[in-house]
Amino acid sequence: MQWLLGFMDHLDRLGYVAAGFSLLVLGMIIFAHAWYVFLMRPVQLGLLPAGLKLLNDLLLVIILLELFRTVVRFLQTEVLELEPYLAVGIIACTRRVLTASAELSHQLELVARDTRQELFQQYLMDVGLNVTVIIVLILGVYLLRKRPTAQRPTPA
Repeated sequence: MQWLLGFMDHLDRLGYVAAGFSLLVLGMIIFAHAWYVFLMRPVQLGLLPAGLKLLNDLLLVIILLELFRTVVRFLQTEVLELEPYLAVGIIACTRRVLTASAELSHQLELVARDTRQELFQQYLMDVGLNVTVIIVLILGVYLLRKRPTAQRPTPA
């Protein structure tokens, strides 16, 4: 039975390693593709939309790298920390705020005048919710850093 548990633990670690490499490779592919699209399409899309798309993709890469770093840290210490997930949430909400503003500016050009007010109200609610989540997550990071750290006993 002990051998089986050791084997399962080994498979678990192998799964984390595979997931970590996948996050890293996916981040590198998205990074390269984002820059390629930015360099090839600003004339077609316009510089501002192309720049916002690049920023959105780079924030996604940062999220993937933060998750990769969390996996590596877990494999090194076998302690799953909360702060990297809070940081990922903050970045994701920031990314959504930027994306929402880009989407709104594009949609306002395409819809009729009477629909614009409704779209703007929806945008304000979306941004307001995301900003609220960002504030709550920042408060979480602050409280997490202020808490006293307990010394864990070192294994013999």
